[in-house]
Amino acid sequence: MISRLRASFSSILSTEQGRTRLATTFYSTLFAEHPEFRSLFPAALDQQKHRLFQALEFVIDNLEDQDRVLGFLAQLGRDHRKYGVEGRHYSASARALLVAVQDSFTRAIWTPSLTTAWSELIELLLHTMADAADNDDLPAAWGATVVGHERLLDDLAVVRLEADSPIPYAAGQYLSVQIPQRPRLWRYLSAAIPTNPYGQIEFHVRRVSGGWVSPAIVNETQVGDRWLLSSPLGGLEVDRASGRDVLMIGSGTGIAPLRAQVMDMAMKAQNPRVHLFVGGKYPCDLYDIETLWQLSLSNPWLTVVPVSEENENPWWHAVPVPDEPPGLHRRLQGRLGQVVARFGSWADRQIQISGSPAMIKTTVYALQGGGTPPELIRHDPLV
Repeated sequence: MISRLRASFSSILSTEQGRTRLATTFYSTLFAEHPEFRSLFPAALDQQKHRLFQALEFVIDNLEDQDRVLGFLAQLGRDHRKYGVEGRHYSASARALLVAVQDSFTRAIWTPSLTTAWSELIELLLHTMADAADNDDLPAAWGATVVGHERLLDDLAVVRLEADSPIPYAAGQYLSVQIPQRPRLWRYLSAAIPTNPYGQIEFHVRRVSGGWVSPAIVNETQVGDRWLLSSPLGGLEVDRASGRDVLMIGSGTGIAPLRAQVMDMAMKAQNPRVHLFVGGKYPCDLYDIETLWQLSLSNPWLTVVPVSEENENPWWHAVPVPDEPPGLHRRLQGRLGQVVARFGSWADRQIQISGSPAMIKTTVYALQGGGTPPELIRHDPLV
């Protein structure tokens, strides 16, 4: 069944027309049969369609790891509560998704065995999400107030908030956020500090060219703004029972979930060794390196290795290159994945990668090319 699902899904992904047709057919079928569902979703469905594919791709790629798939789907079901989606909505979605998948193939290619395989997968998807949504006793969303907005670079800001009540997320997870400047548009951001009893949370946000939400966060957010934060998602965590040391690789604001984890580990007495590679194109992209260096000074199990593709900042970033403290690892030059792979296969480590989808893909490719077993590598869905 897994091989049939992967082969058929790959054929859909192989063309932009196939991706567009599946997503468009799914939503048009759903809204035609249940027009009242339309009000649950944003006016523009581009991000929703993109995330539909991301979720399917993540599940199909990880079908051998049942615990990981079920955990991801349960988180996704809880997260959809922010739209007002409840368990009763999922049976309608199941039919629409099967129609959309079947519509992506000709009658000659679509076989009874594919019907069985996709029907079983969709049943797993939607029953798991519906059960999680119906049985979650946490709020669908938390209100939070912006208490700090620090512009570290022209295109990067650190936003600090205080939630109305503590949000029970694990270090390494991300949350979906809605800002007042862009109502009904939710975006995923990774928490850069561990949860705490005061409801404090911190996000590192880089402005995405052509984006709707990130430019507003970087350019327009003000102290006192009210945000909505929804259920935590993601599976990046250190398996303390594995007996393995840890390799973390983060680029740009992708360091946030890794930073939260090492901060959380710093509050524990015993920890595995952690090598944290922090990368960026320019030295200024290592915007939080001094915080990480300070963490390593007081935690001997942590080694921080800065990496940049260029040695100097561009002229439009008048930010000094941070001094490298004596005794700590000096900044290396090169593409992040290739630099990490030069140190060996890391086959004795549990490995986490966090950054842009392109960075994650190239780093995974570099590590596997250097002999890293793929089952050791973890990253969240490429959201």
